[in-house]
Amino acid sequence: MGIANGIRKQAKKIAIGERRTSAWAQTLKEAAEELPPTPLHRLEKDGLDISMAWAIIGIFGILGLAAVYLMSLILIPITLAVVVGMILGMAAEKLSRMGVPRLANAFMLSSSVALVIFLVINSLAGPLMTLANEGPAFAERTINRVMPYLERIEWLHITPATFESGPMSIGALLENTGNVLHVVTTSLTPALVQGMIFFAALLLFLASRVNLRKTIIMTFRTRTQRLAAIRVINAVEQVLGFYFATASLIYVGLGVVMTVIAYAGGLAAPVLWGFFAFLSSFIPYLGITLMTFAVAVAGILTHDDIVIGLMPAAAFFTVHLVMENLIFPAVMGRRLEINPFVVFLAILFWTWMWGAVGAMLALPLSLIVITIIEELLIEEKPQPQLPK
Repeated sequence: MGIANGIRKQAKKIAIGERRTSAWAQTLKEAAEELPPTPLHRLEKDGLDISMAWAIIGIFGILGLAAVYLMSLILIPITLAVVVGMILGMAAEKLSRMGVPRLANAFMLSSSVALVIFLVINSLAGPLMTLANEGPAFAERTINRVMPYLERIEWLHITPATFESGPMSIGALLENTGNVLHVVTTSLTPALVQGMIFFAALLLFLASRVNLRKTIIMTFRTRTQRLAAIRVINAVEQVLGFYFATASLIYVGLGVVMTVIAYAGGLAAPVLWGFFAFLSSFIPYLGITLMTFAVAVAGILTHDDIVIGLMPAAAFFTVHLVMENLIFPAVMGRRLEINPFVVFLAILFWTWMWGAVGAMLALPLSLIVITIIEELLIEEKPQPQLPK
């Protein structure tokens, strides 16, 4: 067996041009071709080996999740910047075709995002300050309004004396409100740090977007793998850009309708309600549930009649239902259809990992993963051309 392997090695060196071909070498090559193939010995694994392999994979998976959770201060703004940068990929491509330099292109787009965020915060600052100043009076009105309904539920054992002393008294609620404000204040510095990381990462990602694409593509060795990488990157950018451009237009209309509903329903700060309706719509299922519940509570606290108080919530839920089930599928088609259960699990997971920002990132991250899987599993796809 050793002699046969030696003959094969010598024949292989001759075949790739490492040695000069001679009559002896030709005879050696023919002898190697006549030799039987080397038998392959398959290493059989028992159940314990397979269990050990899966245990190692599970340990590394848990460590990876722990790293994602512990590094949330950095990973959240970077992930958000990458997602926003991929959403703006189509706009960046059009600006590049118009002759705009990459750095100027990145600066324009990132500045536009910063300007939009600043305008939104500036427009919401007044209503939020008013809501914060009226917090104690609002809490007292809420207790007085809800008390008759709570007294009817006997197993709760709640009476007006419950809110006069103890942890549920007005003083305790006001103290807890101060604690919440303290928590919000102490969280302001990390939020500012994350905002700076987000804008820096977005600017750098947009500026180096083309070079980053080329680097990812050239990491693969074969032509087929590089074509698949090009196809996947293009598909992800197109899906994210098309989805969020269309969804933003539809949800802006929903926000305007909610503003009108809040104004007609007598709710305070109708613009704030419209913004929350727009923002919550990007969180499937959970956003509409929380928004409808909040509008219902606000309506009950505003009006004495329960039926009239629930009308704004019913109107919003109906409009949202029509948009999600009629308008949205008609515009999007079935190209972006995702399993609702998968989306629900993704929302729960990323909310647990990264809070409210994770809930908003759950859908785009799901779109990215599903698009990659579809592009890699479906073989009959139009093949793009490699860059020269």
